[in-house]
Amino acid sequence: MTAHPLHIGFIPLVDAAALIVAADKGFTRNEGLDVTLVREVSWSNVRDKLNIGLFDAAHLIAPVAIASTLGLGHVKVPIIAPFGLGVNGNAITVSPALHVALSDAAEGDILDPMVSARALARVVAERKARGADPLTFGMTFPFSTHNYHLRFWMAAGGVDPDEDVRLVVLPPPYMVDSLANGHVDAFCVGAPWNSVAVDLGIGHILHFVSDILVHAAEKVLAVRQIWADKHPDVVAALVRAAVKAAEFIEDPANRTEAAHILAQPERIGVDAEVIQRTLTGRLKISPDGAFRESARYLLVGREGAGRPDPVQAAWLYAQMVRWGQTALSPEALKTAMGVFRPDLYDAAVGGRGDGQVSTFSAFAGPAFDPLDVGGYLASFEVGRGVP
Repeated sequence: MTAHPLHIGFIPLVDAAALIVAADKGFTRNEGLDVTLVREVSWSNVRDKLNIGLFDAAHLIAPVAIASTLGLGHVKVPIIAPFGLGVNGNAITVSPALHVALSDAAEGDILDPMVSARALARVVAERKARGADPLTFGMTFPFSTHNYHLRFWMAAGGVDPDEDVRLVVLPPPYMVDSLANGHVDAFCVGAPWNSVAVDLGIGHILHFVSDILVHAAEKVLAVRQIWADKHPDVVAALVRAAVKAAEFIEDPANRTEAAHILAQPERIGVDAEVIQRTLTGRLKISPDGAFRESARYLLVGREGAGRPDPVQAAWLYAQMVRWGQTALSPEALKTAMGVFRPDLYDAAVGGRGDGQVSTFSAFAGPAFDPLDVGGYLASFEVGRGVP
């Protein structure tokens, strides 16, 4: 039987692991798929090539799938996500100079995100008082988890991300050079680029995103709705291959092999040891060699990470409303939640919906209720689109 050819785009990040391992270990071939992986630099490239059909599927940042479906910031192309490629995995990395400034301004343990957010507010106020330029933070896309994670953290400490600092868009592989050159003072990005900055001695990992949001949907396997409707069996086969790859990666006995697969120049292209740190959740966070370990740093399949959770989609949509990217509407909320398709995941793997996490908790703010997004947003003092 002839294998079904697929072109799939990805960005060189560790949360593309399930797709890369699925192709390179033959899990996709075993499902009757002939996958060609195409490495891209920016999320706009991935989105555009997926939208016009140059890619059949893609490793995509979750809010981009929602924004594309709603027609925000670009043409409207409905996208669905039948598999979650990663939960958590982002980190906030700051320059040595900013790390010193935050440490000096902190009242308490700087590893506490509320302590660091309030310290940031003091640093921002001090810089403003002496007429210094605002701090510049890099993030990967306007419709990105990185943008929303930075904003959520800053705003909790009283920093207005649109008035008090400068947020700039940078492709993930360019973050490190931008920090080294002084173009940004900090950035939020996925692995391995935070670790690369630390290893070069130019950055301190301040927070894992799991410090800020306990269980944050990050990347998804994205396909166009119209394509998925025409190829349901192919979608199911691709999900099954990704599930098997995630299980392979999460097995500690396979971590070294998985890291070497991901490290190849045509895949992520960084040292395998750096990738292995990411997969084990034990990261060097400071140039002085300090390490920090977290079992929740990046989830590639465990704790229900692979099964798309519409509550996560609702929270991401709420951030679009909070920061003025769209207006709140019940219809748009329903559409956003419909991008994440646990039904397709369950159908592909035989109803294995175990381990699903359907709550959303953060270090600040009230509990998130997708049935009352307006009430949730009204509780925050800083925002652009709070009702």
